[in-house]
Amino acid sequence: MAASDPDPAMAASVESDPGRIAWLDAVRGFALLGILLMNLEAFTGPYLQAMSGIDPALSGLDRLADAFVYVFVQGKFWTLFSLLFGVGFALMQDGAHRARADFGLIYSRRLMALAVFGLAHALLLWEGDILFTYAVAGAVLLWRVRADAVPRLARIIAVYAAPLLLIALMGLLDAGPAEPQALADAIAREARIQGAGGYAEVAVWRLEKFAQGLGGLVVLLPMAVAMFALGVRLHRSGFTRPPERPTRADAVRALALFTVGLALTLAGVAVSPTVDPLSIDMRSAAVGILNLLGAPLMCLGYFFALRWLWGLGRGRRLLACFAPAGRMALSNYLGQSLICTVLFYGYGAGLFGQLPRAWQIPFALAVFAAQLAFSRWWLARFRMGPMEHLWRRLTYGARLKFVS
Repeated sequence: MAASDPDPAMAASVESDPGRIAWLDAVRGFALLGILLMNLEAFTGPYLQAMSGIDPALSGLDRLADAFVYVFVQGKFWTLFSLLFGVGFALMQDGAHRARADFGLIYSRRLMALAVFGLAHALLLWEGDILFTYAVAGAVLLWRVRADAVPRLARIIAVYAAPLLLIALMGLLDAGPAEPQALADAIAREARIQGAGGYAEVAVWRLEKFAQGLGGLVVLLPMAVAMFALGVRLHRSGFTRPPERPTRADAVRALALFTVGLALTLAGVAVSPTVDPLSIDMRSAAVGILNLLGAPLMCLGYFFALRWLWGLGRGRRLLACFAPAGRMALSNYLGQSLICTVLFYGYGAGLFGQLPRAWQIPFALAVFAAQLAFSRWWLARFRMGPMEHLWRRLTYGARLKFVS
């Protein structure tokens, strides 16, 4: 069989890691819950409002829920997913080396398929897509990271910090305060289109938002690449397998990373709990930088805490419950967008703006519990999720076993 035409046996060898690292599926499932908690505010209301920090108009339990998601969830779970993406890259790279396969060809196909999924998701389902960015960042990773290479930590930090310097420069070049009505008008327009518009009008608006979002890649892309590379480094350093006997040092590492990240995030809240996503001045730049510094540290805190917890008997049993959702992460991620836009957008059930902030957390837990149950049911009958099967089919250009 030619290198340009992978066969099923080679595909299976590339895809599988000896003694499947089940705990990574559990971490992926946990991250999936965090993604839903983060995105739900943007599903139930205007996207820009979800990006404006802690809403000063909220009070009581609604304000508490808003602050909890902003501090402990927002920005921490897309970075965790990015970390896992890098781990998956390294696992596939190792598998291709064992199978003597053309990893560049295989992974290029995988990224092209992911880019198509991302475009379809952004234009047809929900404007808050991350998959297209992952596809572009994955191409950079493929270009830069060779087999068995361990990305240097100093270089990872430099790549992640580059857009933070850009944000700082934009804050220094602040031309003055933004029009106070500009954000309110933009939020009102989003609410009208998403909450009352037909599918065609929303689709046109999504295309507009996607085109605008391409400019945001200047900031988002380097950070995604850095987190991918950090995932590769963690795998090459042996941290993608949990310790057989977790030690106090494992717990201290997790706690230290989380605490420093939390302190930076809370410092951002102290500077200003609210931000204007349409403008950058010195204050908003400082808040953004503090949040973007705190997020990867808290993400690593979560990662190492879960790694430590998996080494404990009770912890492993608890985390294993998340694994089925993690094995179907792509299907479940897209499913979250489908469920929520059909429920909340005007062309669906029209519940846009009607779910109080405090109720969004139990709603997210209920949706995720349903996805867990569905994932367990599905995987009892099939080897992988429906989108995972399609992704692998497009990656290898070969029929793969689907039914268990």
